[in-house]
Amino acid sequence: MLLKRLSEAMGPSGFEDEIRNVIREEVTPLVQDIRTDVLGNLLVNNGGVDKPGPRVMLDAHMDEVGLMIVQVCESGRENGLLKFRALGGIDPRVLVSKPVFIGEARIPGVIGAKPIHLQAASERRKPLAMDQLYIDIGARDAKEARSLVKPGDVAIFATQFGEIGEGAIKGKSFDDRLGCALLIEALRESYDLPLFGAFTVQEEIGLRGAQAAAYGINPDIAIALEGTVCFDVVGAPSHGQSTVMGAGPALTVQDGQTIADRRFLDFMIHVAQKHGIPYQLRRVKGGSNDFGAIHKVRAGVIGGGISVPVRYIHAPAQVASLDDFNNSLLLLKAVLREIEQGGFSL
Repeated sequence: MLLKRLSEAMGPSGFEDEIRNVIREEVTPLVQDIRTDVLGNLLVNNGGVDKPGPRVMLDAHMDEVGLMIVQVCESGRENGLLKFRALGGIDPRVLVSKPVFIGEARIPGVIGAKPIHLQAASERRKPLAMDQLYIDIGARDAKEARSLVKPGDVAIFATQFGEIGEGAIKGKSFDDRLGCALLIEALRESYDLPLFGAFTVQEEIGLRGAQAAAYGINPDIAIALEGTVCFDVVGAPSHGQSTVMGAGPALTVQDGQTIADRRFLDFMIHVAQKHGIPYQLRRVKGGSNDFGAIHKVRAGVIGGGISVPVRYIHAPAQVASLDDFNNSLLLLKAVLREIEQGGFSL
């Protein structure tokens, strides 16, 4: 299953080699041109560079939040344990006891901390900071640990993809492997317009790959495909829910990097309504996606984002709706067909 392969692949920011190879294998039969740029973005097009119509760029970032090993402890009680830092935005409160894989060899480890039985009352009243955590790979000492892991190696959450409940999926890195899957599925169809796909790097640490990719493609229109924040659980006020799982793809009005171009937002809403596709507006401004970098490139780029709501985003295990994914794909394809037929004017 495509979503399983994408979700379980390794690809923290700056270390996207494995996920890029998985995506390359999937898209090679679907496109006319494929290349990797200097930063590591995987760029494709449908061979329609000289076709009439606006140049359309579809974007999805390959990277995921992860951890980088910074020290192999060599003495005392921490001998052979690994200290780490975050790659991207990770809440340290969700890390204790979580299993991880380290490096290409997928060395298994567990994130550890001082047991609650040994904590003073004052320690229990505040969450553990990242520097109070470590990764335990079962090494007897530092020498054994260094034979398996070195500073600079990266770790990902060891979370298996699976279906749960009624039409829901759980796994890691849905931000943004869901977007990568949408882009791959869109490329399975032919469009009579110049269509470019960009599977980008280093989004989680500053939207870096998208800026370079957009400068090279020089699109007229760009659409970022993303997994976005979903907080619709018990106790969440309606105005703070951001998105609701099962209510359809989310369209951005404002986020941390972008105020939506009203012309394109209204166009996507019109297309959704015309085709009977459920949609929702993303109701918080926190976070961002690659369009935040793309829209500022060269003389500016019109466009927006189509996002799949993801519960527990950036956590070791995340949950999303297959209906939301499928409706996001329907909306993306319908938007491309409307652009192809001249339904949106620059």
